[in-house]
Amino acid sequence: MQSINMANNNKILHIVGARPNFIKAAPLIKALKNQPNPCEQLLIHTGQHFDSNMSGIFFNELNLPMPDINLEVSGGNGLQQLSEMLIRIEKPITEFKPDSIIVYGDTNSTLAGALAGSKLSIPVAHVEAGLRSRDYTMPEEINRIITDNISSYLFTPSEDANSNLTDENIKKDHIYFVGNIMIDTLISSMKKIDQSLILQNLNLQSQGSEKIIPYNILTLHRPSNVDDDESLATLLGAVSNLPPLNPIIFPVHPRAEGRIRSITKNINSNNMICIQPLGYIDFLCLLKNANAVITDSGGIQEETTYLKTTCITLRSTTERPITVSKGTNTLINPNEPGLTELIRDAIDAAQSKDSVIPDLWDGKTSQRIVDILLK
Repeated sequence: MQSINMANNNKILHIVGARPNFIKAAPLIKALKNQPNPCEQLLIHTGQHFDSNMSGIFFNELNLPMPDINLEVSGGNGLQQLSEMLIRIEKPITEFKPDSIIVYGDTNSTLAGALAGSKLSIPVAHVEAGLRSRDYTMPEEINRIITDNISSYLFTPSEDANSNLTDENIKKDHIYFVGNIMIDTLISSMKKIDQSLILQNLNLQSQGSEKIIPYNILTLHRPSNVDDDESLATLLGAVSNLPPLNPIIFPVHPRAEGRIRSITKNINSNNMICIQPLGYIDFLCLLKNANAVITDSGGIQEETTYLKTTCITLRSTTERPITVSKGTNTLINPNEPGLTELIRDAIDAAQSKDSVIPDLWDGKTSQRIVDILLK
């Protein structure tokens, strides 16, 4: 962990690579750019998410500047990907000579940026620090722990994240409770979200009508849920049988597309509508108007809490417990018997739950980070 000299943050390097990184980086890059005396910024894309639906459309919709450098690292297993990122990332860092490196979330790109900065004695800022699921079988959990322990600025989204860091003996003067930066992006995009035509395109709403056909959303991408055909078929069957048989909109993650489409045919899920991954605006429109969202994602737990949309997370643990204690989220272990009934009961219970938006989820997180970095 490098010492902090905030007065010298004249050159800042951002490292992104996956959809959640883009959503978190966009408001901070904009806030830094809008300062009276803006610092010099460089944006590196590792290439972790590389196709248009997983990457390019996000840059366009979020008004995120195109990357200055794309390392074009994609494919391979986690260790191969991380190793290649570290090899390719050193040269642009040493050439740019940043005063600090900012990484976001818990992806392989996050860890690669943090490790490179630490090895090159450059202070690292971790946006969304301190989240813990304590499920050490998840690669993301390992990424979070290592990144936090080698970062100089730890920008947390919730007070439980502060407690996690102090419990790990991280010094309090490195920890800053700033709120949830994903909500900055959501709030600033709300007008575009309300103008999206995705509901009409999916025949969930007639043009010119305010009435929306009730529907649920399903997203799955974690290896524990999608890498085993039998488990995946059980999950898809349980969700497709939820009463009443509302349409289920299922944006299919590329890593499991072929297998998922094959399984949905075999389980006779006539109400399940498999679609390509969506851009940020269209997907948030679906989240905002859904009857319920069934997911294994992390960020969706936060977005649904802000939007007051019922969320069922198919995991036994979460690194975002505030979405359960204060928000609209409910955890269900996907290996429990009677999964359809468990999900149905959880949806019914959640829709009568009094949820609140957590502290500092107010659209001002990026400015708070800027004030700390540049003071």
